[in-house]
Amino acid sequence: MVTITRISFPTESSKEMGKRFMDIPPLPTYITRKGPYVYGELGVGIQLISLWEYDPSKMGEANIFLGNYYAHFIGVPGYTYNIGTWYEVQEAFKMVGLA
Repeated sequence: MVTITRISFPTESSKEMGKRFMDIPPLPTYITRKGPYVYGELGVGIQLISLWEYDPSKMGEANIFLGNYYAHFIGVPGYTYNIGTWYEVQEAFKMVGLA
């Protein structure tokens, strides 16, 4: 299982996003992050994607942490975010009774 998060914002909000990013709390020890990876497109804006890994037994705590993490940026003009949990195929099969 992995949680994939995406955020986007207009280039005009880059400085404010950077300031807030520098002020967020450190990651808890039970969670690891790959990224954030940044993509920018002229006229569209900036997008970031991160992959968050944690033991499935910590899913509840991880969801609370990630919700608070991304709420830290609310109020920045044009900021949007998405948090999605993705399952390995075998995990998904178990969920539908096939494993």
